[in-house]
Amino acid sequence: MGKMITIPLDEYQALKRAAEDLADLGAYDRATAAITRGDDELIPAEYAKRLIVGESPVRVWREFRGLTQTALFETSGVNRVQIADIEAGRKSGSVETIRKLADALGVAMDDLV
Repeated sequence: MGKMITIPLDEYQALKRAAEDLADLGAYDRATAAITRGDDELIPAEYAKRLIVGESPVRVWREFRGLTQTALFETSGVNRVQIADIEAGRKSGSVETIRKLADALGVAMDDLV
């Protein structure tokens, strides 16, 4: 067994809290840096909640970007009827279709599936 030391419980708990605080600060710094670099973005809680409850990610991101289905069609090249079907959950869309929509919306494919 390695070397050991004994410290009072309150000192141990204070060190543990300090380590957790340091980890939180690191996570904050990484998130802030990602936003600054443009690798990530903030979205309003209203849109995040819609995604969490299972609303169509294509619809949520399209509306967040301020696009109509027609404008998304013009940007992505994906047929407007197909966009409507994906948003309504009637169809899921091929990998290529999701890639086109993700590119047009400026999000990762994972954000749409």
